[in-house]
Amino acid sequence: MDLAHPATEPAVTELAPAKLNLALHVTGRRADGYHLLESLVVFTRFGDRLHVEPAAEDGFAIDGPFADQLDAGTDNLVLRAREALRQALPEPARQVLAPVAIRLEKNLPVASGIGGGSSDAAAALRSLNRLWGSKLDDRALADIGAGLGADVPMCLAARPLVAKGIGEIVEPVADFPTLALVLVNPDVAVPTPEVFARLTRRDGESLPPLPGAIDFHSLRNWLETTRNDLEPAAREIQPAIGQALAALDKAGSGFSRMSGSGATCFGLFETGNVAKRAALAIRAKHPGWFVAATRGMPSPDRNQEA
Repeated sequence: MDLAHPATEPAVTELAPAKLNLALHVTGRRADGYHLLESLVVFTRFGDRLHVEPAAEDGFAIDGPFADQLDAGTDNLVLRAREALRQALPEPARQVLAPVAIRLEKNLPVASGIGGGSSDAAAALRSLNRLWGSKLDDRALADIGAGLGADVPMCLAARPLVAKGIGEIVEPVADFPTLALVLVNPDVAVPTPEVFARLTRRDGESLPPLPGAIDFHSLRNWLETTRNDLEPAAREIQPAIGQALAALDKAGSGFSRMSGSGATCFGLFETGNVAKRAALAIRAKHPGWFVAATRGMPSPDRNQEA
């Protein structure tokens, strides 16, 4: 196909990984109403996928298991990310950008507490930066991402980190291992604003210091000293969250908790094979639920497999 404004790469595919809040403390509230948080965050090797290629004109399509839960209109974060990147570039560069066809493979349930929309937006920024040859650095992309949502900068990092403030302060965690995980959503959505509205306390203490050497056992023990402050309110709204946590525990999870504002829950397992067997057992008993065995992405300086 002849394009008036060719791109620098023929096509780009980017993973938009699920984001898990292993611990989430609400530590305050700003004058503008935004809540202050501290959260230990990891990303998984399972997630949505974004496919981008040059086209005669811009296009956007959504497929995958959860495509019918998502609107492909202009408010979609992927399209907002595309336009935000375009507008961030100088006018001369903007004039020669190739139109792009974007296809979002939606593998993660929507509004489920695992950062799907924010991770999709981050994947769009990364992929278009490559396809267009924009050569924006990580800081520039994070600044653009912050305008799309507080979680987008951490999704751009996509590595183990501690997030603070409203999520925009990102502190990478070194020497963090691969985790064996099972994700479970009992086929319910939880409105995030309603969860925050039901909070009874907004001045919790900060996260405790992480262990000096992090492995399955030390992380599990550390998690036992932490909370997800959004979980009680979310369970009031959707009691099925308790059923998902009970299913993880029954399947042998070493530690189970809800992620973010819910309703997706995670179980931490000692090995990947144990996690896979647990996922099969949960899926057999609850065929209507979203269940996925996956691995957490380690710190770049640590390549240990779970």
